Amino acid sequence: SGRLITKADWDSGRFEIRAKVPAGRGTWSAIWMMPGGWTFKDGNWPDVGEIDIMEHVGHDLNVIHASAHSKDYQWQVGTQKTAIITVPEASEKFHNYILEWTPQEMKAFVDDSCYFEYKNEGLGETKWPYNKPFYLILNVAVGGAWGSVKGIDEQAFPQTMEIDYVRIYQKK
Repeated sequence: SGRLITKADWDSGRFEIRAKVPAGRGTWSAIWMMPGGWTFKDGNWPDVGEIDIMEHVGHDLNVIHASAHSKDYQWQVGTQKTAIITVPEASEKFHNYILEWTPQEMKAFVDDSCYFEYKNEGLGETKWPYNKPFYLILNVAVGGAWGSVKGIDEQAFPQTMEIDYVRIYQKK
């Protein structure tokens, strides 16, 4: 497994990551965000918020997920805000994984297709903890709670998530 974490964090913007995801059963690749400077003193995960721009598990080839997790919207109880899209050849061709995030809403795209929208309901931090800076994480895990659901194909390795570029746009 491997992970890259940015030293900078942002409180909104457009995040565009051009990537090719791994295809091996047992891989779990992700492009995601967590609150800057977060520790358990600030609250438990996922209460503090998590933004998943892209997740892909190798046992479900070409299915891309975007999600937002918070205290009230979390995967453990099936209430997370989430959507999926099928992306042909996700592991063979580069695609743009995009998050557009404002104080009012989040939208996730693959290339030009918007497939996830989550609006701030104005009901407080337990539903929308995204009013603070978040940092970006690029990682590939082997195994884990989701990645190893259908086992790990050890013959499929090595695997990589290739990144062509990361672009972050901010309004002034």
